Amino acid sequence: MPEQPDAVEHALRALRFRDRSTAELAERLERRGVGAAEREHALETLERIGYVDDERFARQRAEQLAARGSGDALIRHDLESRGVAAEHVEAALEALEPEAVRAERLVEQRGRSVKTARYLASRGFGADALEGIVAQED
Repeated sequence: MPEQPDAVEHALRALRFRDRSTAELAERLERRGVGAAEREHALETLERIGYVDDERFARQRAEQLAARGSGDALIRHDLESRGVAAEHVEAALEALEPEAVRAERLVEQRGRSVKTARYLASRGFGADALEGIVAQED
């Protein structure tokens, strides 16, 4: 009977195509039936060698989402749903260019209208970013 891959190998397979948060890897290992102690040891090993870093993950994921036209609320929700700690979420959001600047760029592309304001709201842009657009539209 072939030997089962260990927890570190399972986690490395999960990291093969994209970076993941510690919580995502822990959940994935748990679904694979890896015990709590072995799971914790594997995650500590991967953090120690730099393969898992929630701060880096949050920063990169926030940059990706912002580049796709997402507002701070959507980015915050995405990171929190992936189990990233609040301090890493806030640091990642602070590292981005201001939300109002990102919103204005989208307005320039899509045109200044109520429809664009609704679009931005659906993409997680806050009231402050939307106020400027609606005020200029009126």
